[in-house]
Amino acid sequence: MSRLRGMFLKNNGQVNWPLTILMFLLAILTIFGPLYMTVMIAVKDPSQMSNVLKWPTTFHWENFQHAWELTDYPQKFKNTLVITVVNLIFTVFTNSLAAYAITRKRSTSKFFNALYYYFISAMFIPFNVIMLPLVKQASFFNLDNLAGIIFIYIIFGLPMNTFLYTGFIKKIPVALDEAAEIDGATPLQTFRYIIFPMLKPVHATVAILSFMWTWNDFLMPLILLSKPEQQTLQLSQYIFQGQFSTQYNLAFASYLLVILPVLLIYIFFQKWIIAGVTDGAVK
Repeated sequence: MSRLRGMFLKNNGQVNWPLTILMFLLAILTIFGPLYMTVMIAVKDPSQMSNVLKWPTTFHWENFQHAWELTDYPQKFKNTLVITVVNLIFTVFTNSLAAYAITRKRSTSKFFNALYYYFISAMFIPFNVIMLPLVKQASFFNLDNLAGIIFIYIIFGLPMNTFLYTGFIKKIPVALDEAAEIDGATPLQTFRYIIFPMLKPVHATVAILSFMWTWNDFLMPLILLSKPEQQTLQLSQYIFQGQFSTQYNLAFASYLLVILPVLLIYIFFQKWIIAGVTDGAVK
């Protein structure tokens, strides 16, 4: 961090404005450049695609209406929202509880110590390796539906979330657990009333990662959700890909409709998101 600050400050402590302005311009170019291109394509007619950066002569706002209708946006949005929200809630509660049990028992139990390394090792297995066995098992156990994919998301998020939670729980004194036990609290009550509220910073981190992963995921819904009425917003983008052509203007209009909820959530909840992440970094 000190080296990064040194890049933007001169020896006398003043701001290095040329470098600062350059970094701002690069940030604007890399962030708003693709967004500008997406908006320009989304509001154009196919005949205006020769120069995607050029300001359109006529704005075709009806592209958004067509994309809304072709993708059956309300139903696909509902499916995506249900999967994301339910997964988010159960992930935070179940994964933090599992991580708490593993962290507190690792030093005294070989089983929990082996379980920890088992979860961590799962982080290094590419999804493509287990994709075919997952499809076979999901079909066998009737998990190729909305409820099934939510369950699978919770399980697949366990390795990374265990890694995040255990690192945070290690810093919480065991004396708190012992004091709660003396007062007659069970381990579950200790976790619910003492440990869980103290995990708010890492809860925010896990929630952000889980939300972004689930909302933007394409591959797992593609291989598991076979019924059209259960598809997510990401799968609905397939409709614009034809055998010989692609409806780029409608596709990009649909892309904007997909990312709009994420942008709104960040705008309205950025205070809590930033606070949670920074608190976790400080601790």
